[in-house]
Amino acid sequence: MSVESKLQEVLETKETVKGTVAYERLTKLFDEGSMVEFDSMVKSEGGLAEVVTAYGSVDGMRAYAFAQNGDIAGGAISKAQAGKIKKVYDFAAKTGTPVIGIYDSQGARLKQGGEILAAYGDMLLWSSNLSGVVPQISVVAGTCVGTNALIASSADIVIAAEGADFGIETNGSEKKAENTAESVHILTKNVDEAIAKARQLVAMLPSNNLGVALGCDYEAPVVSGEELNAVAGTIGTDAKVATYITSAVVDAGSLIEFQESYGRTVLTGLASVDGETVGVVATRSRYNSGKIDADGCTKAARFVRFCDAFSIPVVTLVDTYGFDSVRDAAKLTHAYAEATTVKLAVITGAAYGPAFVAMAGRAANADFTVAWPSAVIAPLAPETFAAIMYGDKLKGVDDPAAKRVEIVNEYKDTLASPAAAAADGYIDDVIAPADTRAMVSASLEMLSSKKVTRLPKKHSNIQL
Repeated sequence: MSVESKLQEVLETKETVKGTVAYERLTKLFDEGSMVEFDSMVKSEGGLAEVVTAYGSVDGMRAYAFAQNGDIAGGAISKAQAGKIKKVYDFAAKTGTPVIGIYDSQGARLKQGGEILAAYGDMLLWSSNLSGVVPQISVVAGTCVGTNALIASSADIVIAAEGADFGIETNGSEKKAENTAESVHILTKNVDEAIAKARQLVAMLPSNNLGVALGCDYEAPVVSGEELNAVAGTIGTDAKVATYITSAVVDAGSLIEFQESYGRTVLTGLASVDGETVGVVATRSRYNSGKIDADGCTKAARFVRFCDAFSIPVVTLVDTYGFDSVRDAAKLTHAYAEATTVKLAVITGAAYGPAFVAMAGRAANADFTVAWPSAVIAPLAPETFAAIMYGDKLKGVDDPAAKRVEIVNEYKDTLASPAAAAADGYIDDVIAPADTRAMVSASLEMLSSKKVTRLPKKHSNIQL
């Protein structure tokens, strides 16, 4: 065969790949004209490998990506596919560059037997090795089940399109992405929206654990400080209080909420303040009688650890009575205490006992904590305190209920007030709600060069 014929064969092969859905998805992910495919000639069982791999730029940020190719053998996992994906991880490790995986596979090349198990193991190992080193984003575009789902879930952020099959089951019982709230961070209407969301996230994240996120243009918050001041005394009656307060702190339109329908007692998400990326954790006291439930603890703990891995500052808005579960509360406490990234806390309402210690207290290594004048900071719920400490005062009175309310209010206004906590050095300041964004912005600047060294160890033993 002549050189010209061989070249023509290569070009035809590449054109075949370019006509597939996987290639099209990668062109949507990367900036126009920046995508460079590699390993395009790798074969699997006599045909092209069932995945497309490439590098390029995403909103100006360098990234590596792979897309399982449903147009070739249904995207079935094979030894060849695993080898191509492993090379993506290898390049990412060498260059400190994010990885985006687009998942759409009907299963595995069963004829390859044990080689498939080894292939799965390679992909899981590399994904785990890179966890906390470079950001990893999974986009579930079609079928992603069994071990393939485990690999996708190993990423830092999982984005899924509605209707995609996503679950550990491989027996034909479909589990739609919209019903896996515990595993999917962001659910989108379709695959194009999922890819667009991945692009947005790459632009907000640092390239690796030694880098910093690039700043971006921003607009003033949609809720002004004056508006927040005006409603601060009554906002606690609104179930959307966490979102409202967050909207007064972060840049307009910057919040990307994670796991919106899971662990509803806590809001978590990435946003920006003055164009700089931050992680937001905001408790929702209107759910679960004011306590953070087990799912909320798990959701927040994982998010704080993700932010810490890439030195993204965490801004915590606290208004909660405590926790439901000892194990899960310990998980959240551990995540906060272990994190060395910048940690700011704003107490907007209640911060009782363990909740204050875990999320806003000095013991949890909070860098800077402030409170609104209406906040209540106490070792116990005021009602419990009144019953224990002032039970004698309730005896023999004509209206015990009214007397109890009087005692509780007096406690909130004196010993449990933010002024008392500030006077004792447990918090750094008491601020007007209108000044919350300015305080967060100034504190982020003040702590931008924070460096912390921990005791040497293999890893901590978080309560999973």
